[in-house]
Amino acid sequence: MNEVAVGIVALFAMLVLFLTGIELAVAMAVIGFLGFSYVVSFQAACSLIATDIFETFSSYGLTVIPLFIFMGQIAYVAGIAEKLYGVANRFIGHVPGGLSMATIAGATLFKSICGSSPATTATFASVAIPQMEKFHYDRRLAGGTVASAGSLGILLPPSVSLIVFGIITEQSIGELFLAGIVPGLITAVFFMLTIYGWCRIKPEMGPAGVKYSWTERLHSLPEIIWPLVIFIVIIGGLMKGVFTPTEAGSIGTFAVIIVVILKRDLNFRAYARSVVESLRTACMVLLLVAGSVIMGHFLTATKIPMLASDWVAHLSLNRYVIVLLICLVYEVGGSFIDDFAFMFLATPILFPIVLKLGFDPIWFGMLVAVTLMIGGIIPPVAMNVFITSNLTKIPLGVIYKGALPFLIALFVCGALLFLFPELALFLPKTFMR
Repeated sequence: MNEVAVGIVALFAMLVLFLTGIELAVAMAVIGFLGFSYVVSFQAACSLIATDIFETFSSYGLTVIPLFIFMGQIAYVAGIAEKLYGVANRFIGHVPGGLSMATIAGATLFKSICGSSPATTATFASVAIPQMEKFHYDRRLAGGTVASAGSLGILLPPSVSLIVFGIITEQSIGELFLAGIVPGLITAVFFMLTIYGWCRIKPEMGPAGVKYSWTERLHSLPEIIWPLVIFIVIIGGLMKGVFTPTEAGSIGTFAVIIVVILKRDLNFRAYARSVVESLRTACMVLLLVAGSVIMGHFLTATKIPMLASDWVAHLSLNRYVIVLLICLVYEVGGSFIDDFAFMFLATPILFPIVLKLGFDPIWFGMLVAVTLMIGGIIPPVAMNVFITSNLTKIPLGVIYKGALPFLIALFVCGALLFLFPELALFLPKTFMR
């Protein structure tokens, strides 16, 4: 077999391995090693796997991943999300669907210091759904809101998904963070409008909650000040080149720890738990990075990415149609395996095609982020839906039905981003290019 045939067989073999239950990181590393041994030599493959794993886990640049994960875990165990939800509830909880809208607003604020989508989903499943059930919210609205709110963590900085995309494609993490702000806020607004419209049509879906006085509302505002200050310092420092993404993660994590200690929201047991969870998550992501690097080197040896990009570039299709097909590949692939994991598998192959077509890589990163958000709430593999159902005991089918209106909002936001790339590129072009 020639190199291309070996590469195609290897990709199918890796999918078969994954379907057996083996972790994708291990599947990529094993197939990459065996394929590289066949195409080049066994000795070269041994050197490749040793070098790639060592460089991944010893890379200074990759320390940004555990740092931002740790920052989010500290915020999670310290109960920050609950306080941010409380602030949003005081301002908009009294309108029809207000508790659901407060969930979206609280998750948006919480995302300024937490880069993990699953952590956001788990947090608001525990915080918001009991409140919504107290006021007899329809379980479709409650479950769909929480699952969809968690997906905001993929687009809004400091997103771990954007960090990993930047590492895989060698793009500026700072530019990706800036590019995600406007689309992320637009998505949050669309989610809130969806809730408001749904509850106006069917008031029984989300009855009005308690109306707080303006004094109570204003007294709650200090809770949102310091998360916003930390967010502004992180993003501002990256924009101005004051510090690198890794230094931003260090500063943000240290600031969050200091604040929660001063506010007495963190004890040693909670701190230890956040360290353990951060290490578990970070090791999983770094293993995926290492496996992706090994697989990427093998695919480079087979020349598949180069040949695929040349073939697609010469198709008689409009280049925007090709990008839509690429997004569809991400969506379909993420329907069978976890979307985040599929990004590791598909990006080394598909990203060169996007560059060949002349598209801005930062804009494409935002499109990938939106497809990951959609993948987080559509069957059969929808991580946010699984987490919400597991924590609240709301049936999966009920949550899927509740997520449908939010899915429509996501498609609209994706269409706006596709038609108007400047929504994502304005801030990076203004501050970093």
